[in-house]
Amino acid sequence: MTTQRCSFTRTIHPVKYLQDHLEQNVRMDGRKFLSFRPISINVSSIVQADSSAIFKLGDTTAVCGIKAELATPKADTPDHGYIVPNVELSPLCSSKFRPGPPSEQAQVLSKLIDIILSNSVALDLKDLCICRNKLVWVLYCDILCLNYNGSVIDACTGAMFAALKTLVLPEVNYNKETAVIVVNPKNKKTFTVRTLPVSTSFAIFEKQLLVADPTDDEEDLSSGKFSIVFDDEEEICYIHKPGGIPISQNLLSKGLELAKARAKAVRSVINAAISTMNVNDGMETNT
Repeated sequence: MTTQRCSFTRTIHPVKYLQDHLEQNVRMDGRKFLSFRPISINVSSIVQADSSAIFKLGDTTAVCGIKAELATPKADTPDHGYIVPNVELSPLCSSKFRPGPPSEQAQVLSKLIDIILSNSVALDLKDLCICRNKLVWVLYCDILCLNYNGSVIDACTGAMFAALKTLVLPEVNYNKETAVIVVNPKNKKTFTVRTLPVSTSFAIFEKQLLVADPTDDEEDLSSGKFSIVFDDEEEICYIHKPGGIPISQNLLSKGLELAKARAKAVRSVINAAISTMNVNDGMETNT
């Protein structure tokens, strides 16, 4: 009976349900305010993709598949390849999304990932050049959210960079005189990822209460939210705050400290999953 009453209160009065929990210094899923959900990573599980990764953050799950294609470089960057990240939020992952063209939130996520790629300098796009002005690699990074339950940008970036870390490209020779392209799949080279950015999300509630790794309900009911991205050198790549109440200096400092430690933990799990792949392809690593 008590369980039914709690479920009714959560559905009909979600704000009161949340406030009752916060007043008791506990979150709706039982976590402490500054605790994170466990993560698990599975790499190279999609055989049709050139590389792939599944990133689970509690219930939030994102999968990234990368397809590498040959193309003509852009006119303003003749010796650079390019990367096209695309996030899809389908009705499969949450009832808040509908079939049809990409939602505004999906477009924002795609743009955020593009900014993180640019700001972090994780990739040198010159590595994708085969012949200046003639031929480059294009990496299409398709990220599909399978289950949407908060901190989605963290899961999407984790899945994409884990997939990039396992990307192997074949040797390509281009004859300038005849324009003949020869692909040698037997000679392959691992694509270099110079740093591994990790995103960590937070929610803010009234009275400057900070909550780490918020769920979807917590994000919807919060007074504000923000995400911090750190690279390997503990440098800030990006801070994203889409509106909401201002963040106090104290909360921002606390968020930076937590995000820095979380980035190390996530990075170690990604690297462990990749190392495990070399021994037993597809084995899952957890934290």
